[in-house]
Amino acid sequence: MKRLLRVSFDILITSIVPIISWFLLGIILDNNLINIFSLTYPLQCIMGMIVAIFGVGANICIYKDNNKNSADNGIFYGIIFSIFVYGFILINSDNFINFMSMDREIYKIFCIYSIMQIFFHTILQLILTKLYYKDLNKKANKIAILFNTINFITLISTAIITKNQLLTILITISVMLILDIILLIKNIDKIDFKLNIINCFKYNSVAFTISLMFFIIYLFGFSNAFEYGEKYMVAITFSTLVTDMQWDITEAVKTVAKVDLAKKKFDYNEHKRNAIKLYCMLILSVLLMSFIAYPIYKPDLKIVSIFICLHILDFMLAPFIVLKIYFLQFEDSAFKMTTNIIIAYIIRILVSFTATPYCTIIGQMCSTSYELIYTKIKYRKYEKIN
Repeated sequence: MKRLLRVSFDILITSIVPIISWFLLGIILDNNLINIFSLTYPLQCIMGMIVAIFGVGANICIYKDNNKNSADNGIFYGIIFSIFVYGFILINSDNFINFMSMDREIYKIFCIYSIMQIFFHTILQLILTKLYYKDLNKKANKIAILFNTINFITLISTAIITKNQLLTILITISVMLILDIILLIKNIDKIDFKLNIINCFKYNSVAFTISLMFFIIYLFGFSNAFEYGEKYMVAITFSTLVTDMQWDITEAVKTVAKVDLAKKKFDYNEHKRNAIKLYCMLILSVLLMSFIAYPIYKPDLKIVSIFICLHILDFMLAPFIVLKIYFLQFEDSAFKMTTNIIIAYIIRILVSFTATPYCTIIGQMCSTSYELIYTKIKYRKYEKIN
């Protein structure tokens, strides 16, 4: 449980700093800036895809393929790939904002900042992933705290002092760039450019597929829902803000499970007990954050209650799904589990296109229901055979 909490803490710091930052920027500079969080939310899934292959997949190659430099090679190729992907989005940022049914004049500057922030956090996650697989969790904690504290202080203090959006993002982006360069110099040992991308995908295909599907869901789902007006945009942004950190933290369950599966140390019952404890803490934090933030943003109570209640239900079901997925991926068939994930998220994508502002959360619950049934049946079959 201690190791799970350490990884959770890193994710907590990395996730909560942007959330608090958008809250404060909305107060200091422009109250519309809180909606930037939802505007660029789908792009976090791109970070998930990159880390899935060049972070987790590359680190598993150390044990599966006996490639001792694959973690460093993964960081190198991950950065190169990130530059092309995020660079393309930056160049087309106006089209992206228009596609998301939002005002380009209001959100342009901080949309650019948010994209750059996700890029720098992608590099950070690649480094932290390497440290997790080397059992250097304390070092990872220190790096996560340092990076995010400096990022937060720079952003908010500059905003308070200058009251200028452009100057604020230029200074903050420069500081994050310097931090990432220092971290790369100190944490990369040797790059020999040898990396089996196919195996990197194979060993973590489920996580990559989930991130890809999430990207499609949120990109089109949010664009669809935002067309219903500001009332729904505020409610969606609010429910995303008070649950996003918690969903990010659940990645710790997957990270610890995959580390133990790669090292042949996995104990399903122990991991399940720890996961249930963590998810219960996360549900309580969702309720607390909702109570604190509601008087500030005052979303429609009926609309936001539907979103929050369904998120909590999903949290309650998740521990009985996630561990089975990754266990079966490692021990049974990566192809079958990836196919299952694709089916589940195709269901979710299709629902996200339906003509309702609740399309994303309804799709989420449909996907969860399918995965719950499939993984339970598949796990029972595996137990009987083995």
